[in-house]
Amino acid sequence: DSKRLEIFKELIPGITRVLFPYDPSEVLAVAQAKVYRESARRLKIMLIEKTVVSQKEAQAIFDGIRKNEVHGIVVPRSLSFNIPGLALEAMSRQRIPTMFFGPWYVDQGGLASYGPDFYKSGRQAARLVDKILKGTNPREIPVEVNNNIEFVVNLKVATALGIKIVPEVLYRATRVIR
Repeated sequence: DSKRLEIFKELIPGITRVLFPYDPSEVLAVAQAKVYRESARRLKIMLIEKTVVSQKEAQAIFDGIRKNEVHGIVVPRSLSFNIPGLALEAMSRQRIPTMFFGPWYVDQGGLASYGPDFYKSGRQAARLVDKILKGTNPREIPVEVNNNIEFVVNLKVATALGIKIVPEVLYRATRVIR
């Protein structure tokens, strides 16, 4: 997760204020907030944490953000209260650059994403389920981790937002949407 914030800063070098809205009842989101807090301090970014406990509150946060107050949004790896969908809407409506956890959002008009390859994770899970269905005791199956990380950039969105991404960052992208 710290790498996601680092790459976001590389995409937009002048970024200094980043919104991180999250559901405080989700353990993963709380852990992400801690990592982002530490990374933001190191990167000299002000992390604007907003805890969200309802769909109405999430909507109000996204309706209330202004581009001069928030330079970017980093989205938690959570679907609580449709935070990713609201972030996508804010990006297109208020032109606030947004970093997602999966490429689907970038395909839908988000700026960038950095995270595990969900298709590979799905294939891994299916392979493990297949073993279990064929009689393997789950305790006998070693733990597997998906180490395939995707970095996807939507260059059309970057251009529309007036963001010029340096070639060195684009070269590292797994996929660039032109």
